Amino acid sequence: MGLIVDAHHHFWDRSMRGYDHGWLEDPGHEKICRNFLPADLQPLIEQAGVDRTVFVQTQHNVEETRWVLSLAERHEWLAGVVGWVDLASPECEAQLDEFKDHPNFVGVRHLVQNEPNDFIIREDILNGLAVLEKHDVAYDLLFFVPQLQHAATVAQRFPNLRLVIDHLAKPYIKDGTIDGWKEDFIEAARYPNVFCKLSGMVTEADWQNWTAKDLRPYVELALEHFTANRCMFGSDWPVCELAATYQQVFDALIDCIGGVSDSEREKILGLNAINFYRLPV
Repeated sequence: MGLIVDAHHHFWDRSMRGYDHGWLEDPGHEKICRNFLPADLQPLIEQAGVDRTVFVQTQHNVEETRWVLSLAERHEWLAGVVGWVDLASPECEAQLDEFKDHPNFVGVRHLVQNEPNDFIIREDILNGLAVLEKHDVAYDLLFFVPQLQHAATVAQRFPNLRLVIDHLAKPYIKDGTIDGWKEDFIEAARYPNVFCKLSGMVTEADWQNWTAKDLRPYVELALEHFTANRCMFGSDWPVCELAATYQQVFDALIDCIGGVSDSEREKILGLNAINFYRLPV
């Protein structure tokens, strides 16, 4: 078995100025309303047998990107940092220039799920995505289901831009339905430059009563259409702590992919993330 990579997790330090952590104080979020730092994650990945990880942005500022890149320089297992640049700004390329040659800087994300549904296809945002494509920097698509229709549009417009859908675009797992989601999900899978993270599922399920069986139809659909060549594991820690421990998330995915071959398992659990993000491992 090759390296196991967690392709999606976060850190935050609530004492840092200029950061928007207000959502952590929402009702029901008490479990994650504290600091989460490398010292918290390291024992969890060691227990699960995870070798490398990828941090994914939580803030719309470049300061977070600088901070986590500095953490990556001190922790070998933190192999990749998906940061942030202002796609809508004329300064987008200048901001990217600061980071793009850092060996641990592997991609960009914006919290599109919190934006209007047509945000990702605005002309200024498309201009920013063109900058990413020009510099061969990957982009994480964080969508709710109504925004997923735009994944195919972006993929078609930027065929050389590596794209990955975070959390399967948050399907309606708690309701046990794939309707209203699967059509756009399958359409996105038609484009070879689009990958999918098998992540963020437990928090879309019933937090108190979910089982791996609830997640399996969504994982199986992803494997059917994206195939094992374009799916990757992500814990979504510490957000996952709202519904499950790190180990429970990892074990649930292992359960859901139980029918794949050894070589396919190796791709889903590590190789795809390494190749997609070009991790320095």
